[in-house]
Amino acid sequence: MALAVDGKVSASTQNQALAALLFLYQQVLGCEVGWLDDIVRAKRPRRLPTVLTREEVQLLLNQLDGVAWIATMLLYGSGLRVMECLRLRVKDIDFERRELVVREGKGDKDRVTMLSSAVIPRLEAHLRRVRALHSKDLARGFGRVLLPGALARKYPNADCEWGWQWVFPSSQISIDPRSEERLRHHIDPSVLQRALRDARQIAGIEKPVTPHTLRHCFASHLLENGYDIRTVQELLGHEDVSTTMIYTHVLNRGGLGVQSPADRLAPPEPDRP
Repeated sequence: MALAVDGKVSASTQNQALAALLFLYQQVLGCEVGWLDDIVRAKRPRRLPTVLTREEVQLLLNQLDGVAWIATMLLYGSGLRVMECLRLRVKDIDFERRELVVREGKGDKDRVTMLSSAVIPRLEAHLRRVRALHSKDLARGFGRVLLPGALARKYPNADCEWGWQWVFPSSQISIDPRSEERLRHHIDPSVLQRALRDARQIAGIEKPVTPHTLRHCFASHLLENGYDIRTVQELLGHEDVSTTMIYTHVLNRGGLGVQSPADRLAPPEPDRP
């Protein structure tokens, strides 16, 4: 109650505090506190996403280059979440079909989405540089990458194959805490977050911009272009179309396709001097 009324914290913070209390009493102290079971968990409010105009997206991209530009183009052009983008592997890019395969997305689901032709030239050049880096790593006795699940045991040499390498590898080789091997991980999301923050400030965009904002723009601009909402749902990987429906607020005629009655009024007379 104090967190909600006095602290005015978010619903997720309230639920986190409740979970901590339940863990303390039930798992640590071994007590069953019945009154905690009757507490209603805070509901997260539905907020409309921030969406940039096409002109604002272009201004943002104009301030970026290198890896940041390519990653941002994939966020906007393919509708990826930030970790889906950074965890892309070489084998998941199909240049001929212009497709990306997202592995183990939200809900541990795979999906196929589009690959923008505008990003292909720079992405191909980037991958040539990454492959040269991978060859140098192999020559130095490194070049291995973390594999999902138990694939490392099933395919012992797959972790050094080119197809399994990260599209956006880190500039540093680090020790993996799970295997204690020296591996080259993918870049940290904070690298892209800082790049977008700086680009937004330079471009003079007043709206807040995060990597996820580009995914909102992808969905909203597809709907503005007249694409079916079911198609957008599939590209985004939403389980329920009601999640995708939140993007209909950006349509010029409103989310239900209704024209405002004010638009049917006669145009106002010009203000008198």
